[in-house]
Amino acid sequence: MTFEWTPTRVSTLIALWNEGLSTSLIGNRSGVTKNAVVGKVHRLKLKKRGSPIKQKPKKAEVISLESLRTGMCCWPDGDPGTAEFNFCGEPIVPEKPYCEKHCERAYIKPNKHKNSQAA
Repeated sequence: MTFEWTPTRVSTLIALWNEGLSTSLIGNRSGVTKNAVVGKVHRLKLKKRGSPIKQKPKKAEVISLESLRTGMCCWPDGDPGTAEFNFCGEPIVPEKPYCEKHCERAYIKPNKHKNSQAA
C-alpha cells in the first residue's frame, strides 16, 4: 500500500508538529511510520525541535597546576589547601589568561556614569 502526502495530511502533520507531538504519535495518528514523519518534516523544512533525550552531563576534567598548559584558562577553583583545588582549563580569550566566562568576572568595565558623578 502506497501512502500519499495529500494537502490535508500535510496540514494535519504541520498542526500536530506545531502542537509539539512526537514523531511517533504523529505517525500513529496519520497511519505512517515515525521515519515517514521525520522525512516529511525535513522536506517541509519545519522548525527543528530539541531532542527529548537528555544528555548526561560531561564529567568535569580536573585541571591541576601540573596539567595546566598554554591556552588554557588559569582561573582557580576551590581552596588551594585541599586536594580538590584545580583550574578552569577552558580555552582562553586571545591576549588574556582566562576564558570568556572568567574574563567577564575578572575584567569589570568602568561605568562612565559613576565616574562623571565622582568628579
